[in-house]
Amino acid sequence: MASALSSLRYGDSLSVVGISAATAVLCEAISWLLIYRTATYNSLRASIERHSRKLDAMKSGFSSSASSGAAAASAQPASSRAKKMDRVETSLKDAARELSLAKLKSGVVVAAVLFVVFGLLNSLFEGRTVAKLPFAPIPLVQRMSHRGLPGNDPTDCSMVFLYFLCSMSIRTNLQKLLGFAPPRAAAAAGGGLFPMPDPKVN
Repeated sequence: MASALSSLRYGDSLSVVGISAATAVLCEAISWLLIYRTATYNSLRASIERHSRKLDAMKSGFSSSASSGAAAASAQPASSRAKKMDRVETSLKDAARELSLAKLKSGVVVAAVLFVVFGLLNSLFEGRTVAKLPFAPIPLVQRMSHRGLPGNDPTDCSMVFLYFLCSMSIRTNLQKLLGFAPPRAAAAAGGGLFPMPDPKVN
């Protein structure tokens, strides 16, 4: 397909974009097969959404009670509500961390696929300008956009830069379209593989 498209005016660009799109579809298919269709993933996702809604409700209730003139409210109920919020928040972080661990298996396979595809593209388009940028990028970006290309034209775009842009945009939007995007609550909870320490804990 890449050799057939190369004869067109924008053949190299279309080849890189097409291969990037096909790779994104393949990666999401692998992720669905290994992770998204499993009961463990769906249970963790539902748990994150449930804890997130509960935490939001508790925060809104706590703030409304605090701003409604709680002169008669004692310190003990406020402390009890704070402890309940801490427990829910801890459960949310634990669920988000378990979700990250569950996705690790498919992440390794997807990384291997991306590595193979990148090597294939690099062998096909090494030293070739695949696109023209409409502007001269800043020097930091130009190190990637002009990587491996002959000449000094800053608007020349290498395969590495175009593939990077396509991979970031196509797969992210594909995940949103298919409903595979990670829950926002998981990112907000910060429950990755290496979570930040809790500032409440001395």
